[in-house]
Amino acid sequence: MNKESGFTWKLGMFAIIGIVLFVVTIYFVGKQKNLFGSTIHLKSKFKNVSGLKVGNNVRFSGINVGTVDAIELITDTSVMVHLMIEKDVQPFIKTDAKVTISSDGLMGDKVLVISPGTITNKPVKDNDLLISKSAIEMEDIMISMKKSLDNVGLISEELAQFSKKVNNGNGALSKMISDEAFSNSLKNTLTNLQTSSDEFAKFTVKMNNGKGALSKMMSDEKFGKALDSTMTNIQSGTKGLTETIEAAKNSFLLKGYFTKKEKAAKQAELKRLEAIKKKNTGKSQPKRDSTYQTIAPKDSIK
Repeated sequence: MNKESGFTWKLGMFAIIGIVLFVVTIYFVGKQKNLFGSTIHLKSKFKNVSGLKVGNNVRFSGINVGTVDAIELITDTSVMVHLMIEKDVQPFIKTDAKVTISSDGLMGDKVLVISPGTITNKPVKDNDLLISKSAIEMEDIMISMKKSLDNVGLISEELAQFSKKVNNGNGALSKMISDEAFSNSLKNTLTNLQTSSDEFAKFTVKMNNGKGALSKMMSDEKFGKALDSTMTNIQSGTKGLTETIEAAKNSFLLKGYFTKKEKAAKQAELKRLEAIKKKNTGKSQPKRDSTYQTIAPKDSIK
């Protein structure tokens, strides 16, 4: 009899402990899922929920503030996600807040993240619709990484070809590295170029200092006007000299001199033409006097 009462007492204690643990578990789970607190419901529409499940956490500023209450498929390209949020957080969630899907760690469960809106906007109300923001898919990241790796491979191949050409001694760059004569020639060229550059710099300094005729022509206005006046006078003098020579040709005293000089020039030209003709044909030319009488102007015959 004592044995049966002891067994019954132990069974009762075990049942009581089990019930207490069950209640505690339900309480903490319910508290985590907002079953025992005031909540509001919000909604957000996505094109793709990326594996989000009912019961996943909702975070605001890095704090768990709610859970995913339901996921509803509206169309083939639209999914409505219902959120259950703690009412204490409502004043901090503004109407322009955005919702995005993220991961709890690199390979963790999906979570909904609410980004803070503008502080001047009004807080959300129960059953408000929040703006959604497309999440970065792991597939997109892998595609981007693949493209980057392909580019790295292409660059590596091009670099290998470039190194091979340099090592084979082709091209100016290879000669600069391996050909000592070419390198010395290039060095001398650069030295000469530097020297020329220095000399030109000295020339420009002298020009800017206003020394010399060329510098004065460029910068001294008075010198420029004087030079311009001198050139004008020379031009006028040359014109006057030409007119004087023409007048002398027609004067009584010097007309014979200029006529003889013109005649001598024409005879020399005729001799040159005869020599060319004899060289080409081997035949003699007509007498100079008859030719001269044919082509000479009337004034020269007098």
